[in-house]
Amino acid sequence: MKGRERFLAALNNQKADRLPCQVHNWMSYYLKTYLGGISDYEAYERFGMDPVIYTHPRFIYNDRDLAKWEVKTIDLGTDSDGVRTTRHNITTPEGTLTELRGDNPITGWITEHMIKNEDDFELWKKYFPIPTAVDWTPVIEAKNRIGEHGIVRDGYYDFGQGSPWQSFAYMIGTQEIIMKAIDEPEWLHYALDTLLQKKLQVIEIGGKIELDLIETGGGAGSSTVISPTIHEEFCLPYDKIQHKALHDQGTKIVYHLCGGFMPMLDIVVENGADGLETMTPAIMGGDCILSECTRRIGDRMFFIGGFDQNAGFEKGNPALIKQMVYDLHADCPDGGYIVSPSDHFFYGDPENIQAFSDAAKECTY
Repeated sequence: MKGRERFLAALNNQKADRLPCQVHNWMSYYLKTYLGGISDYEAYERFGMDPVIYTHPRFIYNDRDLAKWEVKTIDLGTDSDGVRTTRHNITTPEGTLTELRGDNPITGWITEHMIKNEDDFELWKKYFPIPTAVDWTPVIEAKNRIGEHGIVRDGYYDFGQGSPWQSFAYMIGTQEIIMKAIDEPEWLHYALDTLLQKKLQVIEIGGKIELDLIETGGGAGSSTVISPTIHEEFCLPYDKIQHKALHDQGTKIVYHLCGGFMPMLDIVVENGADGLETMTPAIMGGDCILSECTRRIGDRMFFIGGFDQNAGFEKGNPALIKQMVYDLHADCPDGGYIVSPSDHFFYGDPENIQAFSDAAKECTY
């Protein structure tokens, strides 16, 4: 099989000739620090891996809409640990929203969320610009570049992460959204539906989706963050509607939960996604038991992830990595599985990544 055929077999929950593998996107820090600044395409080629390229379409906006959402970024300086803080002031015709962010050479985060009260949300609802067209050229160019060797995947237009609950947690804060679910559930449903309707609008204007795989969900919906009861009420209904709209435009969907889902596995499988990631094991802070997932829902969802990159890439050796990949392959004996690190990784001897790629090639069906 060529790489693309191999990945598509997994996305169709079928057996390929051997175990397909990917990384959960190449982080620029790793490419610069360990691989001499090569591109993600070159990194896949270096390790003999079939490429899974993360890229997105270009969204086109009306200038009048952009003028009503003017973002000014103010650099507040960098501390002795290399952490830079920036303030983002968003001016609308009826008021200003603010957000504080931190970042370092590895990653970024939010320290002050944009939505602090219901009035802020109404400003966002009224003035946040929505695309008027979608240009799939960047995705098509990536697909043409890799040809029969791989697939192209990404999220598809959201407000922080791939689904309404997770996006709103990004906008308002995780603790605050949980409190809203308990104290003001009707208002929270109103807010989540607002996000959903805006995304559905963009899905409709985008037409046929050129991405092979779209990622929805997000870590804030994991069982390590919220209860199955909250997930069932505030995630599941919106995910089902979104997933149907995405399917109608011709793509596969992987539902991304950052490790935690075993207590709500029977709920998650109802949301209409084709697959589930990141299958993070308990030693990395998740709760996934891959063999149990295979037994319970393996006939209905494919899986991506499961590899402990801390023990493998960062602290391991080729012999250990080979056994880790073999064990994951054994947990999914009927295919429908892409072995991948359970999250982004920033450290690790390139020799260990080579061992990861080589081991997957040895896992045949």
